[in-house]
Amino acid sequence: MSQPVLWSDLRRYTAARVGLGRAGNGLPTAAHLDFQEAHAQARDAVWSALDAPALQARIGGTVVASAAADRRAYLLRPDRGRRLAPGEAARLAPMPGCFAIVIADGLCATGVQAQAPALVAILVEGLRAAGWQVAPPVIATQARVALGDEVGHALGAAMVAVLIGERPGLSALDSMGIYLTHAPRPGRSDADRNCISNIRPGGLSPRDAAAKLLWLVAAARRLGLTGVGLKDEQPRALEAP
Repeated sequence: MSQPVLWSDLRRYTAARVGLGRAGNGLPTAAHLDFQEAHAQARDAVWSALDAPALQARIGGTVVASAAADRRAYLLRPDRGRRLAPGEAARLAPMPGCFAIVIADGLCATGVQAQAPALVAILVEGLRAAGWQVAPPVIATQARVALGDEVGHALGAAMVAVLIGERPGLSALDSMGIYLTHAPRPGRSDADRNCISNIRPGGLSPRDAAAKLLWLVAAARRLGLTGVGLKDEQPRALEAP
C-alpha cells in the first residue's frame, strides 16, 4: 500500500495554498501574513493601468476608450465598460467580413501587457494562413468583454476575439483570457462566446492559447456560431507543462 502524499510534496506542483498547518484554531502567523500580502497585491492589481502607447508601439492598431471615464467609474459601473465612449466607433475603419482583435485591460492589465503581444503575433499569422482578412488590433482601455461586440460591429467583423485581463487571484496576478464571438453586435450575451482562460507563465502559454483559439475559429466558421453551441473538441491534447 502506497504511503500518503505529504502536503510538502503537493506544494511542489501548485501555487495553491495547501497544507498550511495551524496554530490552535487559526493559521500559523507566517501563513496568515502571506495571505494578507497576496490579498493586498490582488486588490492593487485591479487598479493596474494598461500602458496603451507602449502596447500600440509593439503591435500597432488603434487605441479606443470605453464610456467609463476612469478606473473608479469602471469598477463601480460595469455597464459603462461594455460601451465605447461617444465618437470612438467612428474612428474604426470598416472592414466587412474581417477578423477583429481587441486587447483590453479588463480587471488586471498586468497579464495583458505581458502576454498579448506574443499571442497576437502568432494569432495573426495563423488567421492569415487560414484566409482571414485581419483588421488592425484595437486596444481598449477601461474595457469589459462586451466592448468587443461594439468594436466588431463597427468594423463589420465576422468574428471578434477579445484578449482581456482576468480577475486577479491570490496566486495569479498576471492572467489573461480570450473571448471569441461570432457575428459580434451589441446585445450579445456570454452564452454567445467561447472562453480560453488562465493564459500566463504558470498556466496556458500564448502559443498553446493561440492554437486552441485558431481551432475554435475554424470550427465556428464551419458552424456559423460560437458559444454554447460550439464545444471545444480539439483533437490534440495540449502538452503538460
